[in-house]
Amino acid sequence: ICRDVNYGWLIRYMHANGASMFFICLFLHVGRGLYYGSYMYIETWNIGIILLFTIMATAFMGYVLPWGQMSFWGATVITNLLSAIPYIGTTLVEWIWGGFSVDKATLTRFFAFHFILPFIIAALVMVHLLFLHETGSSNPSGINSDADKIPF
Repeated sequence: ICRDVNYGWLIRYMHANGASMFFICLFLHVGRGLYYGSYMYIETWNIGIILLFTIMATAFMGYVLPWGQMSFWGATVITNLLSAIPYIGTTLVEWIWGGFSVDKATLTRFFAFHFILPFIIAALVMVHLLFLHETGSSNPSGINSDADKIPF
């Protein structure tokens, strides 16, 4: 897209820098949750943690897509970490790779996952908001917001 489309470089770099800005906001959100004790709402917090790891996986797969040296070796090293899982690690790594090493099949799989995972993230965000609506937020001002709630 960088070379074949007018201003394709702008689209690519806005996508990459937008992801970095998204992570800054995400880490601020997690930090605020830790500071105000949002972890006491177990279901909402756990869905948020699952969301965090899903977003990190999507970002990692996007990092691999340029397919340069850093991308290739990043994919090799990070996916090889899964081989430390007892009994299934090696099989899991080979399944993710689509073969016995990081190759074109891996790139195709990562592209597909990078496309599909945002839809899963959107569904998880809806579940996260559903649980948040049920339990209420950890309101730092201490004002009771029960009167303002509308049944979901």
